[in-house]
Amino acid sequence: MKEIFEAVREASSPESWSRGVELARAGAVHREPSGEGTVLIRVVTRGGIYCPAVTLYLEDADWECSCGARSLACAHAAAAVIALRHAGEEGLDVPAAGTRAGRLSYRFTGTAGGLVLDRFIVVGDEAHPLEASLASIAAGRAGGPRFAASQADLRVEMALGTHHRGPVPRSIVARLLDALSGCAEVLCDGEPVRTSASPVVPVATLDEQGDGFRLSVGRDPSVAAVFANGIALAAGVLRPVDEARLTARELHELPRGKQFGPGDVAELVTEVLPSLRKRVPVEIRTDRLPQGTAMPPRIAFDLTREERSLSVLALLVYGDPPCARVDGGRLVHLGGAVPIRNEGQEKRLLATLGRELDLAPGVRARFDGEAAVAFAERLAAWGPAPKRRELEYFRRTPPLVPRIGTESGRVDVAFEVPGGTGRAEAGAVLRAWREGASLVPLDGGGFSPLPLDWLARYGERIADLLAARDPQGGTPRCALPDLARLCDDLGQPRPPDFKPLSALLAGFAGIPESPLPRDLTATLRAYQRRGIDWLAFLRGAGLGALLADDMGLGKTLQALCALEGRTLVVAPTSVLHNWEEEIRRFRPGLSSGVYHGERRTLAAPADVTLTTYAILRLDAEALSREAWDTVILDEAQAIKNPDSLVARAAFALTARFRIALTGTPVENRLDELWSQIHFLNRGLLGGRDDFEARYARPVAAGAPGAAARLRERIRPFVLRRLKQEVAPELPPRSEAELRCQLSPHEREVYDTVRAATLPEVVERLHAGGGVLQALEALLRLRQAACHSGLIPGREAETSSKVALLLEALDEVVAEGHKALVFSQWTSLLDRVEPHLGEAGIAFVRLDGSTRDRAEVVARFQDDAGPPVMLVSLKAGGTGLNLTAADHVFLLDPWWNPAVEDQAADRAHRIGQERPVMVYRLIAEDTVEERIQGLKGRKRALADAALGEADRAAGLTREDLLALLE
Repeated sequence: MKEIFEAVREASSPESWSRGVELARAGAVHREPSGEGTVLIRVVTRGGIYCPAVTLYLEDADWECSCGARSLACAHAAAAVIALRHAGEEGLDVPAAGTRAGRLSYRFTGTAGGLVLDRFIVVGDEAHPLEASLASIAAGRAGGPRFAASQADLRVEMALGTHHRGPVPRSIVARLLDALSGCAEVLCDGEPVRTSASPVVPVATLDEQGDGFRLSVGRDPSVAAVFANGIALAAGVLRPVDEARLTARELHELPRGKQFGPGDVAELVTEVLPSLRKRVPVEIRTDRLPQGTAMPPRIAFDLTREERSLSVLALLVYGDPPCARVDGGRLVHLGGAVPIRNEGQEKRLLATLGRELDLAPGVRARFDGEAAVAFAERLAAWGPAPKRRELEYFRRTPPLVPRIGTESGRVDVAFEVPGGTGRAEAGAVLRAWREGASLVPLDGGGFSPLPLDWLARYGERIADLLAARDPQGGTPRCALPDLARLCDDLGQPRPPDFKPLSALLAGFAGIPESPLPRDLTATLRAYQRRGIDWLAFLRGAGLGALLADDMGLGKTLQALCALEGRTLVVAPTSVLHNWEEEIRRFRPGLSSGVYHGERRTLAAPADVTLTTYAILRLDAEALSREAWDTVILDEAQAIKNPDSLVARAAFALTARFRIALTGTPVENRLDELWSQIHFLNRGLLGGRDDFEARYARPVAAGAPGAAARLRERIRPFVLRRLKQEVAPELPPRSEAELRCQLSPHEREVYDTVRAATLPEVVERLHAGGGVLQALEALLRLRQAACHSGLIPGREAETSSKVALLLEALDEVVAEGHKALVFSQWTSLLDRVEPHLGEAGIAFVRLDGSTRDRAEVVARFQDDAGPPVMLVSLKAGGTGLNLTAADHVFLLDPWWNPAVEDQAADRAHRIGQERPVMVYRLIAEDTVEERIQGLKGRKRALADAALGEADRAAGLTREDLLALLE
C-alpha cells in the first residue's frame, strides 16, 4: 500500500491531490469486490450521478481510472489511495459500496401485461423505492438516499426515458436489457437473473420422415417463460423475443412441420435450408442429405472505390463464379452445384487472409488515402488478386516535381509527375503536407510522394500567396513583397510589377523622402518624418498602412501630413474635437467638416470629413457609395471583431489609400490584427479561416517560427515605434502598487461572494462550460475587492481602497501635482466623489455621460484648474491629451495591460515635462493579485505579432480557472 500511495502522490498535480483529499474526507470513497492483488474503488461525485471506478494494482504499484483524465494521476486515484491509507492507519476498512452510498437494484415482476421493472436504492439491508430520476435526486430536486451510480445505471436511466410505471414497452425492451447487462443486481420474481440484448429466435430442425425429410420450427428449448411484452427468460437470462425473422408463410407452415419428398430435396438443399440459415439456427438431424461436389475454397474480393477511399469485402467462397459462401461458419448455397466443405483448407485460407491482409471474411474494411495505396500494393502481392480498375486508382507513382510560374505578377503553382503521367492540385498538395501525409492523390487517379524537403522550405510561403489571390487568380499588390522574396530564394527573377515597391524589402533606407504639405505648421521629430515618408510611399504604391506607434507619439500629425485628396476620418466620438483642433493647428490649409448629428449631410464639400464609428455603422451604405481618396481609421481597434457591423462597414468603404491608427492593434486575439489588415490590404493574410488555422492557432500554441513568419509578412505595412525608442526626451514613467487590506466587514462580504459562486463555477469550467458564469463571478469578486457597496443588496459608506486613494491624493495635491483616477465602473467613481468633497479636493469628471468633453479637458489642463480628474476607463482610455497630470491611479486592475496602458498614456505622452507615476491599487488576498500575474501573458499577444516574442494567448478557460480556483 505504501508503494502505490507514493506512486500516485508523485504523479498527481497539486490540484488533483488537493481535490483527492477533499473527496476522501467527504466520504466519497467506497470499496467494491475485486480480484486478488487488486482493489476496486468507486468515488462518488456530483451527488452520485457520476461515480468513476479506480482499479489499484497493488503488486505493480499501478492504477487506472474510468474517468478518462489525461493527467498521470487524477483526483479520483488520489482520493482512493488517501482513503485506503487513512483506513489502514486507523485499523479500519474503506466502506463497501452500499453502506454509506446506496447501490442500485433492479427487480422485475411478472404480470398479465408483461414484466414490470421497479428500481430501488439499497443502503445496507434496506431497499428504498426509486420514485424519481437519478439526476433529480443527485441535484436535490427530489428526495431519496445518497447513491453511487455506475455507467450501466446511467445507461438504464437513459433507456427507460419517460417510462416510469407498468409493463416495460416493447419499443425499449432491447435497449433496456442491453443497459441492464452491465448492472450488478437484477432480479426477476425474486431470483437473480442476467440480461442480454441478443434476441431469442425460433429454432428450425430437419428430421428424416419416410423417404424424405420433415422441416419444422419451434421455440428455443432453453426458454423457460415468455412474457406478454416480448421478453423471454432463457437459461436464467432475460432476452427480447424476435419472431419477425420468418415470413408469414413460414410462420403458418413450419410450426406444424413441412414435408419434403425425394423430388424436393434439391430445393431443400440449395434454396430452403440456405435461406433459413441466414435468419434462424438450423439443426440437421439426418445423414441422408445428398452429397455435394468436391471443390476447393477460395477468397473472393468485393472492391468498391468511394472518392479516395477503397472499400474491401473479403468472402470465403466455393466455385468460380461462386456457387456457395461460408457465412458465420455455415455454408450458404448460391446456386448450381452443392460444394463439399473442406474446413481445414478454409482455416488455412482465413489465417493467411488475416496474417497478410489483416482482413476477416464478411467484414467490410475501408482504407483511406495512403492506407488504400498500401493495401492495394499488399493485395497485388498476395496472390491471385483481382486486376480491377478500382486498384488502378490507388497505384503509387514517382515523386511530384514542383513548378512555379510568376509571370505578370501571378503565382501559378503546379505539381507534376515526371513524364507528364499525372499532376496534383496545389491546394491538395499543401493540405496533405500540413496534415502530415507523405502521399497526395493525383487528378485522374494514382498517388504520388510529396516533395517534403521543398515544401519544408517554401510550402508556407506558397500557401500564403495562394491564399492571397483574388477571385480572378491574380496576386494583389500587397502580396508582391512576399512573391519577390520567394523569387529571390528560388533564383527566379522578381515580377516586373514589384520594381516600384522594392524599397519595402530594403527597410527605411530605401524609402525616398516625400515632400511635406505647404501649409504644415508643426515642427516634426525625426521619427515622425520617417513615418510620413513611409505613409507617402505606401500611398503612392496604392497600399494601406497600419501606423501602430506607441500612444502619445503623434500618429494624428503623421496621418495629416500623408493624407491626399478627399479624406474620410473615422474616430471615436471622444476624439472628434482633437482632430478638428489638430487640423486647425497643423494643417490650416485644409477644410474640415463633421458628419455627425441628426442633420448630417455629405453635400458640403470639405477636404477632411470627420465622423464616428457609430455613424459609420448606421450610414454604411451612404458612406460606401462615396469615392474617397483617403480613409483613416483612428483607434482602429474598433474594428477588431471582423464579424461586427462596424467592421463590415469599414471593409465596404472605397478609397485609394487607407490608414489605420492604433497604439494597440492586438489586445486579446490575433484575428483582431487580421481584421485591420483586411481593411488595409485585402488578401494579404488570406481568408479568416485560413489565417486562424495557419497563424492564430499556431502562434497561440507557441509553434516555432509561426510568429516570425507573420511578422515578416506584415512588416512592410505596419510601423510601430515605442516611446523609449524614439522619444528618449520623454520624462520617465514609473509604476508602483498601493496595497490595502480589506476590513473585517469587507473580508466577510468578499468571502461570502466567493463561497456562493466559485465552487459551482469552477466545476462547470472543468466540465467544459460555464464561461459566462465565470466572468460574472469574476466581476463580483473584483467589485467586492474595491467597494462592498458595488455588490447588489449591500451598502457601505466607504472602502479600504477608497480610503487608501484619498490618503494618496491628499499627499499628491498637497505637493502641487495633478492626478487622474481611472475606474471601469462609473458607480465606483460615484462613491469616490463625496469623499473628495469632504476632503476639500476639487475635481472634474469625464465619463460616457459628459456632454462637453473639450470644456472638461480644458478646465483640467488649465494650471488653475482642479487637481483631480475622475475618468471612466471606457470614456478616457483613448484620444485624450492630459499632460497636466503626472500621477495616474488605476482603481480596479484589469487583466489586459493594453487597456491600462491606454489610460496611463493620457498623461505620459509628447508634451509631458514631468516624471509620471502610475499607481495600481491592489486589495491583498483577493483575485486582484492573480490578475496581476495574468498580464504578462496578455502582453505577449501583441509582441508575438509586432515584437520579438514567440508565444501568445487570449483569455482562455484556463486563465479563468487560474483566476478563480
